[in-house]
Amino acid sequence: MAVNLATIESVTKVYGTRALLDGVSLGVSEGDRIGVVGRNGDGKTTLIRMLAKLEEPDSGRITWSGGLQLAVLTQHDSLDPEATIRHEVIADRADHEWLGDARIRDIVQGLFGGLDLPGFANGLDTVIGPLSGGERRRIALAKLLLGEWDLIVLDEPTNHLDVEGIAWLAKHLQGRRSGLVCVTHDRWFLDQVCTRMWDVQRGEVREYEGGYSDYVFARAERSRIEATEEQKRQNLARKELAWLRRGAPARTSKPRYRIEAANALIADVPEPRDKSELMKFANARLGRTVFDLEDVTVKAGEKLLLEGLTWQLGPGDRIGLLGVNGAGKTSLLRAMQAAYATDGDVQPAGGVIKVGKTVRLAYLSQEVAELDPETRVLQAVEQVRGRVDLGKGREMSAGQLCEQFGFGKDKQWTPVGDLSGGERRRLQLLRLLMDEPNVLFLDEPTNDLDIETLNQLEDLLDGWPGSMVVISHDRFFIERTTDTAYALLGDRRMRMLPNGVDEYLERRTAMAEAAAATAAAQVPAAAEPSGLSGGDLRAAKKEMQKLERQIAKLDQQESKLHAQLAEHAADFSKVAELDAQLRKVREDKEELEMSWLELAEQV
Repeated sequence: MAVNLATIESVTKVYGTRALLDGVSLGVSEGDRIGVVGRNGDGKTTLIRMLAKLEEPDSGRITWSGGLQLAVLTQHDSLDPEATIRHEVIADRADHEWLGDARIRDIVQGLFGGLDLPGFANGLDTVIGPLSGGERRRIALAKLLLGEWDLIVLDEPTNHLDVEGIAWLAKHLQGRRSGLVCVTHDRWFLDQVCTRMWDVQRGEVREYEGGYSDYVFARAERSRIEATEEQKRQNLARKELAWLRRGAPARTSKPRYRIEAANALIADVPEPRDKSELMKFANARLGRTVFDLEDVTVKAGEKLLLEGLTWQLGPGDRIGLLGVNGAGKTSLLRAMQAAYATDGDVQPAGGVIKVGKTVRLAYLSQEVAELDPETRVLQAVEQVRGRVDLGKGREMSAGQLCEQFGFGKDKQWTPVGDLSGGERRRLQLLRLLMDEPNVLFLDEPTNDLDIETLNQLEDLLDGWPGSMVVISHDRFFIERTTDTAYALLGDRRMRMLPNGVDEYLERRTAMAEAAAATAAAQVPAAAEPSGLSGGDLRAAKKEMQKLERQIAKLDQQESKLHAQLAEHAADFSKVAELDAQLRKVREDKEELEMSWLELAEQV
């Protein structure tokens, strides 16, 4: 029987006049992997902060099993800004220690893309203070995962990770024995990792078995039972179900609910997108030419990102753009936008970008555009346009579109300055769509959006007639909204991916294995002069073990000297003597570590 790790009993939490959580009771058992979903502001983060005892409930109680070892990743880290990454993550272990530990190597490689931390100027010796929030978050996650815990609580762990990093994290968490409670908007991640779901809505938390797909099926079935048949047949859950069944087969390997009933519920739902109809409409709005790139070179400063790129974005094309960080995804979109904004006067470092005369481009960048904080939400939308034509005879007023994006009648009169980051992101998207573009560039559009808003955005884009390029680390969103995937793999080329994200991950794995094989092939070449026979190899390994024992003794000496320095801090002559000894110990230790590394390369 699974051991109970933590219990939430009749917990209530009130902010102002609103009860975020009202009499909630839940439990986390050994081996549970729980995903927490719900709209922004409904209390997901508050719930897990109380579970981790970082916040007290107004009533009720949180109890842990005796001796529970719990780790939590919050939105704000507690890293020492003066420290280096080595100090925080590796805990100042010697190189031979952590490089010899397969578990540490896997975590560093998985979260940072290489043992030498290629994205950081000084590798492990980079000081944390000047780093961005996303870089600090990866460091905090790596530090957490290196520990052994009974229960891990994660708040948005996939933020700032690329597709590969998210796939690695999912696999890593699947292999851990720790219990897990995780808040994330990444639906693919929820499907891969979680075995239960907590749905936080209007003060209540409802539990569902299975991952995200199972949760969608169960929620739709529950809605069918609780409400009138015809009314609920119009809601977004049905469209989501249709996508799960038709657009992305085999999304879940463990359906536990009455899928036959769920399929009957959506039997008459059309395909998520009528591609031929949209393509015909897009041709009418755009003509034949949208963006034509001929022999294009893209640079970021002096760095060459893409070379000799010939590519065409046609009317109605829906493109998902995948790639490693720094490969040039955003730079490519910016180059195309610059050609559009200047009517072809500004061109990339090489080649030509031709833009169709009828193109109306809207570009959602990663930065949220600043608006007057005193402006009301509805006013900010109406500044762009009062009504919008969504194609196929669909038209919406600014107020109606606001409601579809989660801004109810009361919220529409909220000042922009009072909105959360996710709400500002929604408003930015809304203003873009109100301008009736026929080409959309979306660079990480899912940042800060909750799952309900993502569903609404996807539903809106399903019927949007035009050309679209999406950059996103949200695999579910890419698969849901685009028809064709391309990849930038860091080799200055763009490749089409017939099999989508799966093919991208396969190519990246193959590249990593090829690089590892090349590195391994270089080791025998370096060791060739020594002519290591079987006997020499055994002798080298024996010498390595001897060096490790010597290094361990020097570690002990170093610790004792540090203690003595603290003890005799007021005796300057003694401090000078101990300091000289400490320097000698460190020099000896460095020599031994270099010898160990040389032997390790040969072995």
